[in-house]
Amino acid sequence: MDKDKLFDKVMANWPLHITLFVVVMICEAINTIVIKTPVGNMLLLPMLFAMLIGLLLYLAKGVTWIGDEQSHLASNFVIIAIAPFLAKVAVTTGTQLPQVIAAGPALILQEFGNLGTIIVALPFALLLGFKREAVGMTHSIAREPNVGLIASKYGLDSPEGRGVMTTYIVGTLLGTIFIGLFAGLVGSTGILHPYALAMACGVGSGSMMAASSAALTTAFPDMAEQITAFAGTSNVLSNADGIVMTVFIGLPMCNWLYNKLEPVLGKGKHI
Repeated sequence: MDKDKLFDKVMANWPLHITLFVVVMICEAINTIVIKTPVGNMLLLPMLFAMLIGLLLYLAKGVTWIGDEQSHLASNFVIIAIAPFLAKVAVTTGTQLPQVIAAGPALILQEFGNLGTIIVALPFALLLGFKREAVGMTHSIAREPNVGLIASKYGLDSPEGRGVMTTYIVGTLLGTIFIGLFAGLVGSTGILHPYALAMACGVGSGSMMAASSAALTTAFPDMAEQITAFAGTSNVLSNADGIVMTVFIGLPMCNWLYNKLEPVLGKGKHI
């Protein structure tokens, strides 16, 4: 589709843009809801409400003016929406370089732990019957930079694009709640040092980092500042070198492993 036709299509769907603007305003007005539990706090963020409302509007197609055409049109704007976030990550990373260097090699080496996502999750995805969707789902934890990578390399209408968006949505809906409770639960056992748990909070998602570090600071109030610093630095690193590791190691490794495992685990299976 040429630029003129795309522009005309975008302008013809003006009710969609107004609807999304209203949804964003409503969700920002609701703000973050904190639910306290014995093992940590659950944070229900505005993004969660926005995705739920958007899903309900789509499921109500035929009643509302949002249908398949509007859904496909909106997918074209994902890259545009992510671009400012990626720019913010780049600027934030630059300002935090002294802190990152001072933190030592532990924070950098922990990034290799993200490769475990591929080793553990890819075989399960193939056993469930997914094909190339499994690559998008399991090459990373599928946050904003990873969505941008898959969108630019394969396109969001591709199987890989559908896979990464599936994990992104599930991570947004359930990931924040899960990691917040899990961090509090593991922290209460005393098996791992709070600093190690704080580093684990920085998975590359601001919402997940906030939820999990909040649970840890509740469990270890005397270490609150250190936990916040380690979690924040770890999250900056996961955003900065995480996408580099994904480009040069994670995604090629996931494709290689898919080619090896799919004929064995995915034979005769279809979604």
